[in-house]
Amino acid sequence: MAIFIYRVTAGQERVVMEMMSKRIKAETMGIYSIVHFEDLRGYMVVEASDALAARAAGLKIPHIKGVLDKPAAITELDSLLSAAKPVSAQVAKNDIVELISGPFKGERAKVIRIDENKDELTVELTEVAVPIPVTIKSNTIRLFQKAEDANQ
Repeated sequence: MAIFIYRVTAGQERVVMEMMSKRIKAETMGIYSIVHFEDLRGYMVVEASDALAARAAGLKIPHIKGVLDKPAAITELDSLLSAAKPVSAQVAKNDIVELISGPFKGERAKVIRIDENKDELTVELTEVAVPIPVTIKSNTIRLFQKAEDANQ
């Protein structure tokens, strides 16, 4: 068994996975698993018996740009396989964060509430005339200053 990496159109990974999965179920191929990592846009990982099976599985499927020539080692994928720590786990109440996307990009805000179930934060913009509470996704912020550091 070997691991092969497909280059696909960014944003179309799930569509390609579904088409490839249907083909694998219909035909007998040496494909054991198909994986797409959210952090690795434009790529898809396939576990296959050999290079021929990997190439045959992706034949004539739209949005596939190609297969990397050499099989990848599992050690190369360790960083992707290990569970990434969500941003909301690194941030605590009263921390100062900087918004990195959206209409308030570049603004600093104080964390008021953390909703880990929805992966959302309620923050209060600090550099505005009237403090406004805003609910945002946790992936749209960057930690600027911990609350403990601000007190010292």
